[in-house]
Amino acid sequence: MGFYCLTPPPTKSNPILFSELQHLRNSLPDQVVVQRIEERLSALGNCIACNDYVALTHTDLDKAKLPETEEMIANVLGVEVFRQTIAGNSLVGSYCAFSNNGGLVHPHTSIEDLDELSTLLQVPLVAGTVNRGSEVIAAGLTVNDCTAFCGSNTTATELSVIESVFKLREAQPSAIVDEMRKSLIDSYV
Repeated sequence: MGFYCLTPPPTKSNPILFSELQHLRNSLPDQVVVQRIEERLSALGNCIACNDYVALTHTDLDKAKLPETEEMIANVLGVEVFRQTIAGNSLVGSYCAFSNNGGLVHPHTSIEDLDELSTLLQVPLVAGTVNRGSEVIAAGLTVNDCTAFCGSNTTATELSVIESVFKLREAQPSAIVDEMRKSLIDSYV
């Protein structure tokens, strides 16, 4: 398991201090690796999408440091790293969400790109939206192998697609997930 911090070098306007990284390391279990990556693209969640086996990365990660950056991502997350776009968008972390069971990608992703990505990730993919038609998938959906959380504007049709592609009905939820569901339902009732 890894946690990554993608930042430009510390400056007066953006001081990522050693003490801050050390605080993160001390606050997390020892098996969680915290690594700082010096990169001009600083919104890592928009630049990387991953599951337990594969990470897709922004095509324009610093090309001078690319082998080093890709190797660091691979080592920290324990995954294979591929530079990729989703429907022509380099911000792969924004325009898709995938787990070990399936994935949802930007609605304008071509059939050929869906097939290529599905082969690369080794999971079924569908093109779709969240939050009443939003193409920015990750802004409205977070998912793992057992459950998914999506924006409250997500329609019944979008929810059905999400449940289907991520095989959420097949997942065996734990007591924690059951309790979270109950509390979420109670808050809407």
